[in-house]
Order: sequence, then structure tokens, then C-alpha cells
Amino acid sequence: MHLFTELFLLTVTAGVITQLWLMWRQQTHVANNRQAVPAAFADKVTLDEHQKAADYTLAKLTVGRIDLLIGTVLLLLWTLGGGIELLQQQWQQLSLPPIWQGIGLIFSLSMISGVIALPLGIWSTFVLEERFGFNRTTAAQYIKDMLLQLLLAVVIGTPLLWVILWLMEQAGENWWLYAWAVWMGFMLLMMWIYPTLIAPLFNKFTPLEEGPLKQRIQGLLTRCGFTSKGIFIMDGSKRSGHGNAYFTGFGKNKRIVFYDTLAESLDGNEMEAVLAHELGHFKRRHILKHLILSTFMTLAGFALLGWLAGQAWFYQALGVTEQTDALALLLFMLVLPVFTQFLQPVMAILSRKHEFEADDFAVQQSGAEPMISALVKLYRENANTLTPDSLYSAFHDSHPPAPVRVAHLTTKIGSVSTHGEATA
Repeated sequence: MHLFTELFLLTVTAGVITQLWLMWRQQTHVANNRQAVPAAFADKVTLDEHQKAADYTLAKLTVGRIDLLIGTVLLLLWTLGGGIELLQQQWQQLSLPPIWQGIGLIFSLSMISGVIALPLGIWSTFVLEERFGFNRTTAAQYIKDMLLQLLLAVVIGTPLLWVILWLMEQAGENWWLYAWAVWMGFMLLMMWIYPTLIAPLFNKFTPLEEGPLKQRIQGLLTRCGFTSKGIFIMDGSKRSGHGNAYFTGFGKNKRIVFYDTLAESLDGNEMEAVLAHELGHFKRRHILKHLILSTFMTLAGFALLGWLAGQAWFYQALGVTEQTDALALLLFMLVLPVFTQFLQPVMAILSRKHEFEADDFAVQQSGAEPMISALVKLYRENANTLTPDSLYSAFHDSHPPAPVRVAHLTTKIGSVSTHGEATA
């Protein structure tokens, strides 16, 4: 057995064991704390609501275990089990140029994997989410979304794959540098066009009505020096009862979006606080920092791919005898997450730091009490557990755990006025 094969299997095994152990910790901790609402939330969350969140968390952990095991088995079957080799042989029988054979190979593997994962996705939506009162999608909407996503993947992904495979074939030993530039250009383009061209294919975005709330939000935007293409309410309720808010796009193409479920449950003070938090990410340059970090990490990834693509052992150690550009790209996409999964806690630390900073900015603009009230409503209505295991949360959660986040905000009560001026 090749050394890299052993390393691959060892890392896969370590990853599965780690994830199952973390899930067991989360399950144990949530179940053991199911019978009582944490003291910090005792006057805000009922026992029934707390237990619903616990049961929802436990149910999702069961789905997570199944998904983990299916994904691991598929990964091993595609690689060491010879699945990619067999699929490659089928495409080679067609009289197509190598680039188009490669595109077909990548798309067919993705589609087969998607079909295998489909039953679990259907069960999660129409059984698990339905059981806890969150699912609002219909079978027709589910099929429509799935077909639309497939169409977009083909329409957008095909030319991108063609360009990258062409560069791998024609651009010489530094192809990876040109491919990285193309990828970054593509990502920036998607960020630019997503709000106005892609998102409306899935949801309806209605401009926020004129009135006190819009005036209040406009005042917040003016104070923060934030310009956007508008404030919109998205019909998220046609698929789910979960609520959220975000801003998307960049440059002059930014827009602010509230889920209609969120707009229905929060009052004006809370809506302003939630938006102030999102604007905090903008004002503290978190998006720019993430983009810079992503740029360098992507560059390192393409450089690594550029080296591995020329190493025969890379293919052979992963169950493939032939050496082609498409196989290099496909194997790299499959294997990279195996080795980078242990970076998750490091990335989560950075993300949680940014969340605290955005919360602090929201306090400066709108006060601590509205932010706390909004968060509690979000936790309650989304059935987010108030008692996560600390290690599981450190590995998986991009946001601080509910008790930690609320405790941090509680220390800010009375320290800042609603317009960002220190109180006496």
C-alpha cells in the first residue's frame, strides 16, 4: 500500500472518529440539560420551547451521523473502491475531446453522489423539519428548486470547468496561477450578480414598505455610512419557518435582506439591532478580511493542485491508474476536505471573534437590550439549543454559543446609548 494511501485512510478514520465523538458529546450534553432552562434564559424561554430545541438538535445529530457515514463510504468507493476509474473508462468510450470527457466525468460523479444523498435530504425536509414545524415547502417546490440548482450548475459550472481544464492543458507549468486568477474573478462576479440575477430565481424580494421602520433603518444606514441598492423582505416562509437576515453583494451592488419570518417576529428595535449587527461586519471590514484570507488560501490550494497534478503517485494512491487533468482536479476536490477538516476550529475562532465585534457594534448603534431580545427570539423560533457542548460548538459553530453570546451582551447593558454615545 502506498504511503499516501495509508495517510489518506488514517486521516479519514481520524476524521470520522473525531466527528462521531463530538456528536456523542453534543448529544449527551444536550440530553442531560433538557429538563431545565438555563438560568440566563429562564424568564425568556419556556421549558417546552427549550425541550423542543433540545429534541430538534438531537434529531439533527442523528441525520448528521447518517450523512457522515454515507459521505465516508462514498468517498472510499469513488477513490480506493475504483468508482472514479470505472466512470472514467465509461467516458473514454465516447468520441469526445479530453476536456469534454473531463467535464462529463466531474458532472456525472456529482450527479450520482447527489442522487444517492437525495433520500436523506427528502427525509430531513419532509419528515424531520415537518415534525418540528419548520417545513413549509411542497414537493413541487422541492423538485423545482432541485432542477433549478442543477440547471445553474450546468450553465455556470460548464464554462468555468472548461476554462480551468483548458488552462491545465495549454498554459504550461504555471497554469495553476492563471486558474487561480480565473477562479477569483469568477467568485467576485458571482458576489456581484447573485443579489440581482440569481437569488430572485429562488425567492421573491419585496422592497421594505415606507413607514417608521424604513425611516429608522435608513437613519441607521446613514449613521453607519452604508449605501445599498435597497432594503428587501424575502419570502423565506415559502420553504421554511426559520428566520434570518443578511446583506449580500459588494461595492454599489449591496442589498439588505430580511426573511419575512424574521420581520414578522421582531419589533422595530430588534430589527434595527439585527441590522446593526450585520452592518458591524461591514464596518469592521470582516468581509474584506475573509476575502483576503480566502484569496491566499485559494492560491495555496491551486499551487498544491499544480504540484500534485504532475505526481503519478497521487493518482495511483487514490485508486486511479490514468493521469489526466480532470482526474487531478476531481481527486483534489474530493480529498482536500479530508485533510483540511481539522482546520475548522481555527476558522471558527476567527468567525466567532468577528461575531463578538459585530455584536459590540450593534450595541453602540442600537443598545444591548434590543440585541439580546432579538437573539433570544431567533434562538427560540429557530429551535437553537441553549446548551451546546463546548467542544462540539468550538469545532462546528461559526457563531458563539447562545449563553456565551448573551452573557457578553449583558455586560454591555447601560454602557452605550442607542446612538453610539457613551452614557454618564
